[in-house]
Amino acid sequence: MRNISKIKKITVVSITGALAISWCITSVRAGMIATEKPLAGINLSLDKLVVAEVQTGAILPLSGSQTQADVQPVAEMPGADGMAAVSGTEGAPADSALPADASAPVVDDVDAAEEIDEHVKLNLNYDRLGIAKVDTYLNVRKKPSTDSKIVGKLIKHAGCHIYKEKKGWAKIVSGKVTGYVKSEYLVMDEKAEDMAMKVGKKMATILTSGLRVRALPSTDAAIYDVLGQDEDFEVHREHIKKDWLDKFIQKHIKKKQIKRVDYDAMINDLDNWVCIAIDNEYAFVSKEYVEISYKLNRAVAAGELATDGSSGVSSTRASIVEYAKQFLGNRYVYGGTSLTNGTDCSGFTMRVYQHFGYGLPRTSGSQAAAFTGIKSSEARPGDLFFYANGGRVNHVAMYIGGGMIIHASNPTTGIKISNAYYRSPVKIARVIND
Repeated sequence: MRNISKIKKITVVSITGALAISWCITSVRAGMIATEKPLAGINLSLDKLVVAEVQTGAILPLSGSQTQADVQPVAEMPGADGMAAVSGTEGAPADSALPADASAPVVDDVDAAEEIDEHVKLNLNYDRLGIAKVDTYLNVRKKPSTDSKIVGKLIKHAGCHIYKEKKGWAKIVSGKVTGYVKSEYLVMDEKAEDMAMKVGKKMATILTSGLRVRALPSTDAAIYDVLGQDEDFEVHREHIKKDWLDKFIQKHIKKKQIKRVDYDAMINDLDNWVCIAIDNEYAFVSKEYVEISYKLNRAVAAGELATDGSSGVSSTRASIVEYAKQFLGNRYVYGGTSLTNGTDCSGFTMRVYQHFGYGLPRTSGSQAAAFTGIKSSEARPGDLFFYANGGRVNHVAMYIGGGMIIHASNPTTGIKISNAYYRSPVKIARVIND
């Protein structure tokens, strides 16, 4: 890899965003380890926008084929290379009357992401910047050919370094993925620099393993979850003010949850906390244990599983995983069960399995209760990973191998691939017994 020497500085007048989200606070989950200690102030790190590694992580002990186009455009629309995108057979539309997986999000002054009115400098360190101009994802191949092995996915607005171009293909690196993509699906050079100002997001990167995040900005508050080191979470509100927090508490927090917190001490310490989005909910984390920076999306490692069983994974499991990956980048819709028009996390797993004749319950909690748990060391592609807010299961994802999952995360990211331990799974379950 050649040295990256060229540095460009771009000033952004403002970056705004909005997330609508629901909140539910429950009891503290037992067995949490690691601590957090607020620290006054933070040195805001405006890190590299383009290069960010994907941590796949090892499986840690716990208790208890379709031919695709190289670009996946908007579902059910003709592909940019002449191939039709896979539409699937998922049944109920996004406005299905089926029960949703979590409380419906509400857009209001409490949940609206803060606006940033100060000037922000984004330091882009790269040789040649490229950004994926697709609506879902772009396949990254080992060699410059549509017949070559897929080694990763360059998702919508993901940034990359462009090493060279030749005969319609660009050799790129993004995160830990290196390979070839079709040049026509990249925005390059100055246009990419302009685009980066619009699509870069403020992210909080976790600096320590086993970091506990809280339901409120206080170490006395209930533990929401435990997050993995080097994982990125979108910042919902960096500068927390008393008025905003009071509205948040009034709307979302039960009185018994407030009683355990020293309210005055919490208000006096707000400068040391940040509110982050975790899938379709919020939590608070001490700024001492995160690095805040503006970043572009990055490629994810996602090799293909052979559906003939030659990869060591059963043909059924491989087919389910490859089918699920075809919907990468599609919309997240609360209460939705459509793989193309919008789905939430449990609607996604339910419809994927339904396509292969397996019936799953509607919600993540009921799916977790329906199947026997297995050890993480036993996890195989097609198994389900469950995550919780306190003791309540509130999210489900499908394991795709290599320490990675695919899941319908939130309205901002849609269906995405993540490290299986970006959060701490409370259960891993097996649907297919083979």
